[in-house]
Amino acid sequence: MSSHAADRRADSRIDFAGSPRPTLGVEWEFALVDAQTRDLSNEAASVIAEIGENPHVHKELLRNTVEVVTGICDSVPEAMDDLRSTLKPVRTVVRERGMELFCAGTHPFAKWSAQKLTDAPRYAELIKRTQWWGRQMLIWGVHVHVGVSSAHKVMPIITSLLDYYPHLLALSASSPFWDGEDTGYASNRAMMFQQLPTAGLPFHFQEWREFEGFVADQKKTGIIDHMNEIRWDIRPSPHLGTVEVRIFDGVSNLRELSALVALTHCLIVDLDRRLDAGETLPSMPPWHVQENKWRAARYGLDAIIILDADSNERLVTEDLDDQLDRLMPVAESLSCVDELAAVAEIYRNGASYQRQRRVAEEADGDLRAVVDALVGELVI
Repeated sequence: MSSHAADRRADSRIDFAGSPRPTLGVEWEFALVDAQTRDLSNEAASVIAEIGENPHVHKELLRNTVEVVTGICDSVPEAMDDLRSTLKPVRTVVRERGMELFCAGTHPFAKWSAQKLTDAPRYAELIKRTQWWGRQMLIWGVHVHVGVSSAHKVMPIITSLLDYYPHLLALSASSPFWDGEDTGYASNRAMMFQQLPTAGLPFHFQEWREFEGFVADQKKTGIIDHMNEIRWDIRPSPHLGTVEVRIFDGVSNLRELSALVALTHCLIVDLDRRLDAGETLPSMPPWHVQENKWRAARYGLDAIIILDADSNERLVTEDLDDQLDRLMPVAESLSCVDELAAVAEIYRNGASYQRQRRVAEEADGDLRAVVDALVGELVI
């Protein structure tokens, strides 16, 4: 290696903190809606100010959004208890101000042009750069962090986890409506968010140094100033020592959230253990992964997904049945058997996008009824 190359390698090094055990963290974004009109309310700043300095409640890009964040947890039940303890006082403050907490991938009828930005330099810079597409980001999601022990495992896990992308998106899909219209998609949010220049699917890297080189190139060319501006659907969080899964649409209730977090926890821990056993993790060509993302966003739980590099296909819910059986021993070791089993309830009883369409139909197209139903699903 030349001295120049060695210097460049040293400059681009990214330290991964590493987690000695597979810990969990959950970030859950909520919109504020007016209790009467059911439209969005740009009052997050006043809500957060009343709550006070709190590591578990954060502001976001838009002033209609509050994010509830867990601490470092060891299990899904612990993470859900953590969220409940934060949500109770937050909802009290929100209701006292004539609002409700709402969570879905999109709001059924709100106008993006009426929303106000949170006053922060990084948000102002984002909008300055992305313009119309950045202003369109009237979307909410859930992010799940799982601890990984060392950097060399991270990229193989992320690349292999992409095989399960359509499963996770189809289960959480909750954004069929946009600006008062049915988009025809189960997850319109997934299609919108990827329009940002550093968002969307991650590249298929196998080694940590490939990721380090990518970040160095992004910084050198001015695409990003900080690593957290890489907004991939699955990304490393080096300072936390985690893999962060950002695939999910917003989730309206704790029961479904616990199921999705359990499935994520089990999938990543399973891949981690297979690496420890000396296995080469399976992966698919990027074009299959991209197609699967679109199919899950468009058709949700009715998606026929591509399973492997040999282009075999199957209905996503049929494959989920087998995956849940396969992962049950992992769930036992992670104390989330009941939560993992609840994944099947989502596709047997109907995912959020299906429930929303049903409510809209029963209400003769009145999308305020959809907001009512989603608000009512948040039982703490």
